[in-house]
Amino acid sequence: MNTNIGLVGKKLGNTQLFNEDGTVTRVTAIQVGPCIVLAKRTEEKDGYTALVLGFGTKREKLVAKPQAGFFKKLGVPANRTIKELRVSAELSEKYTVGQVLKPSEVFTVGQKVDVSGKTRGRGFTGVMARWNFSGFPMTHGTHEYRRHGGSIGTNMTPGRTLPNVKMPGQYGNELVTILNLKVARVMDEEQIVLLEGAVPGAKNGIVTVRGAVKQRQAAQA
Repeated sequence: MNTNIGLVGKKLGNTQLFNEDGTVTRVTAIQVGPCIVLAKRTEEKDGYTALVLGFGTKREKLVAKPQAGFFKKLGVPANRTIKELRVSAELSEKYTVGQVLKPSEVFTVGQKVDVSGKTRGRGFTGVMARWNFSGFPMTHGTHEYRRHGGSIGTNMTPGRTLPNVKMPGQYGNELVTILNLKVARVMDEEQIVLLEGAVPGAKNGIVTVRGAVKQRQAAQA
């Protein structure tokens, strides 16, 4: 379990920071607020401990009546994205329902974080684009088979195509997590966090930013 709380945000795009020594740092800007604590899951009632966070706004006509009543009871506008983050019971006690989380309350400059988001959807593609196959020789004698994937059979035994064979299919549009990105800057007023490196997904895509779970250990002298 990730013992660090995170925030749900929207990828704004890429930019760069100019450091005092003249170097340039490439960063990705993520708008991580306002994030509201909508509910809390407890071990006694739900069997696990988690915080339910809401991000963004949704038009009233797009909100189902049960959800509209839930948000009206809290006194907050309907959120576009609702996400549960598993946390420890001790960490859950520090937050209250209806609390608006600031980026500086969750992240600090230099902290390592993990970012999860859906990659760009590239539609149905062949094996050369999807799996980086080299294809067949582009010479005389190869007819209408230059971008094919090759054989997928297994002869009489077992007489079927085995699972997980790399074949054409949908490419992209899957959840990907990038580990150990460094927080370059935290901007409370703009509710933006700048992270060093690339983040999965297209602009305006929804991402989740949490404290890193697999930080590299410093090499011992």
